[in-house]
Amino acid sequence: MSAIFHMITGAPDPVAPFSHAVECDGWLFVTGQMPFVNTSLDAPYPEGIEAQTRQVLKNLQTVLEGCGLGLEHVVSVRVYLTHFEADYEAMNAVYARHFESGRYPARTCIGVTGLAKGARIEIDLVARRSGTPFKADFPT
Repeated sequence: MSAIFHMITGAPDPVAPFSHAVECDGWLFVTGQMPFVNTSLDAPYPEGIEAQTRQVLKNLQTVLEGCGLGLEHVVSVRVYLTHFEADYEAMNAVYARHFESGRYPARTCIGVTGLAKGARIEIDLVARRSGTPFKADFPT
């Protein structure tokens, strides 16, 4: 089992020591993205949870596309919100429009006390390359 560590041109610069995504046996683990516009970590975030959610999903798509995948390959998502009660419904409305109805990834949404650089939302995900056979390494 070997891993590929992806750094994607055009995706936001990392705020810490991490790869944009790590790929192993057809599985792609995408680091949480925040609402950075372009690659700059110093530009202000878009105003409001709707705009921040759209930007985070755009950043995730940039990473996925850099790895030759799209949102249709996503199997699991984790959403982190700093204003859970206030932002949950509006975030869901934006989020739902990015996936085919009836084919939503498994998802967990977590209220947190803070995110890097003061973001209101961060989303990470797991995707799978189509046609990649799964080989379990369990002892028999």
